[in-house]
Amino acid sequence: MKKLFIAIALMISVFKSWADEGMWLPLLLGQQVYNDMVKRGLKLTKDQLYHINKASIKDAIIIFNGGCTGELVSNEGLIFTNHHCGYDAIARASSVTNNYLKDGFYAKSKGEEIPSQGLYVEFLLKIEDVTKEIEEAAKDATGADRIAKVNAAVAAVNQRYSDESKSIIARVSPLFKGNQFLVFVYQRYTDIRLVGAPAESIGKFGGDTDNWEWPRHTGDFSVFRVYASKDGQPAAHAADNVPLKPKYFLPVSIKGVKDGDYAMIYGYPGGTNRYESSFGVKQKIDISNPSLVNLRDIRLKYMFEQMKNDPAIKLKLASSYASIANYWKFFDGETKQLIKYDIYDQKKAAETKFQQWANGKPEYQNIFSDWSSAYDAWRPYSKHQVYLNEGIFGSPLLAFAASLQQVENAIVKKGSSADIKKAVDAAKTARTNFLESENKVSDQNIVAKVLMMFYNDIDKSQHPIGFYESLRGSYGDLKDEASYKKFANNLFTNTLILDENKWNAFTNNPDATVLQADPAYATATAFVKNWVGKYLPQAQQFNAKNAELGRLYLKGILNMDTVKAKKMYPDATFTMRVSYGNVKSYQPRDAVKYDYVTTMGGVLEKYQPGDYEFDLPAKLLELAKKKDYGQYADAARKDLVVGFITTNDITGGNSGSPVIDGSGNLIGLAFDGNYEALSHKIAFDPVYNRTICVDVRYVLWCIDKLGGASNIIKELKLVK
Repeated sequence: MKKLFIAIALMISVFKSWADEGMWLPLLLGQQVYNDMVKRGLKLTKDQLYHINKASIKDAIIIFNGGCTGELVSNEGLIFTNHHCGYDAIARASSVTNNYLKDGFYAKSKGEEIPSQGLYVEFLLKIEDVTKEIEEAAKDATGADRIAKVNAAVAAVNQRYSDESKSIIARVSPLFKGNQFLVFVYQRYTDIRLVGAPAESIGKFGGDTDNWEWPRHTGDFSVFRVYASKDGQPAAHAADNVPLKPKYFLPVSIKGVKDGDYAMIYGYPGGTNRYESSFGVKQKIDISNPSLVNLRDIRLKYMFEQMKNDPAIKLKLASSYASIANYWKFFDGETKQLIKYDIYDQKKAAETKFQQWANGKPEYQNIFSDWSSAYDAWRPYSKHQVYLNEGIFGSPLLAFAASLQQVENAIVKKGSSADIKKAVDAAKTARTNFLESENKVSDQNIVAKVLMMFYNDIDKSQHPIGFYESLRGSYGDLKDEASYKKFANNLFTNTLILDENKWNAFTNNPDATVLQADPAYATATAFVKNWVGKYLPQAQQFNAKNAELGRLYLKGILNMDTVKAKKMYPDATFTMRVSYGNVKSYQPRDAVKYDYVTTMGGVLEKYQPGDYEFDLPAKLLELAKKKDYGQYADAARKDLVVGFITTNDITGGNSGSPVIDGSGNLIGLAFDGNYEALSHKIAFDPVYNRTICVDVRYVLWCIDKLGGASNIIKELKLVK
């Protein structure tokens, strides 16, 4: 194994980056990579980028609520992140009377800031390599046995590095498909307050039409603040908490960007699979992605029908709809780009080369024949899994109903009254949360449609025994959509989950027979028990085999004689990474060239009064027509720059990440990728890949001139 770790270290420290591919661990920036950053325009030292003991840029970068990135921009704990990252918190703070999601919100003093219950941020304290410990625990184990031993060792490391009393949380991340393990140690703060957000017509301008597209004109930002106890430690929300004094915060530059300028993005990219096999690519193209897109399309259709005409329903469904829509379009585009750029054939060619090297090496020579067999065995059931997760449990009601199995289990197993009470109390809390975002009309339509799709698209031998036969006997022909609508209507009319009196009667006297007879519970568990009893073992066996073969494949790549000629970096794992590139225009197709910035002029061109996606606030129109941009105007363009693009390598999780110039100043917030390069989770495109960013000058203009919150601007360290 020593040879392997040396190879990994060499790849991180020696290989020269071509184009702008790579999400690099700032802890392990090698000299050659750093030198390339300097050539591109970086003016900072490595210690200024990352240092474990001294304040550095890494101390200004936070995990925002477990799925996004944010950055500290003042010495009073002020956070910038994306509007879509703060979307749920903004919606929760809103009401029909005070609709901050629709109208925007800016606190003119700290006393006006709104507590965001459940929101948290995490600061990275340190990173350590624990590969040796994990490998020793796993030793020569393979398959499911190795996974179990690795998981146990990881849990032990996490426990050792964590300290609940100080809100310190450790998470081991496997890199290079389990060939290296690093432990990342964070400190979590939970008193987070909403400071500002633009109107949704700005923060989400362009909606689904413009999502993943350039040119883009979206003001995708929101502002929060992190509070701490008086000694600067994490604390539950309290009136006497004070704004956190961070170790480091980013100065904000309003100088503007030019084509070719250096751009660096820090953040927490959620996940890539750049070392995926050709089998996995084919699976995505043929089955996984098309199934997911079709099922999400149905959910979005029925939700949108209810949202577009009722502000209250829009508030209720807004966060869920945005989440579903975002990756509906992504997976549709990913499939098209994987096909367009022949990624499957590229993977096959790489595997052919690997096989030539692997012949005669027992550890590696049978990888692809074993992988082929594993996929052949799993493929017949793989669509079933997508239809269960994205279809049946795409219904909020059925997803909640399935969770009530915990209550049934506690009753049937004749647990103590305390065990039953605990399960029931948990169900009560979960039901309250479920009802907050439940819309019966859209959900009922979803249930009817996905049940019909499951019947038509999933092999009949895999259907829950007796379910569809019973539906046909009571409601009619299974080829007739009306049959499913009648079934869904009965389900929603009679379930105890949506009836307060029935629910209270059940929770006051939990009875397994009553629960089992409930139409929503019976429907959900018919599919769950069918899956768990027949197909979950195949899924688990496949996942273990796929993980083991993926690890061996990458281990082999790391040990190939040609390793020194490769540029490799670990896949994104929602751990801190830095990518670097340049502000850069591009030409997506013949005779079309995209500029590197968008302006307020383009916003006004897209404006459509009253349109769901392209409407604008009256005050924005007033100021824009006057060109009242103040110090945020771009002198060269005599306009307000709204967005810009860079060549940086990012993915989901980087939402809200700071875009930083060569001197370490904030110039924008990353919020999207471009449609021409949506294969980026599996294959980075060095020609077309672009990161879409909101220009910080537009952010500040919205806060200052449009929102009137000059108090927020005064907190910042502006670089002019």
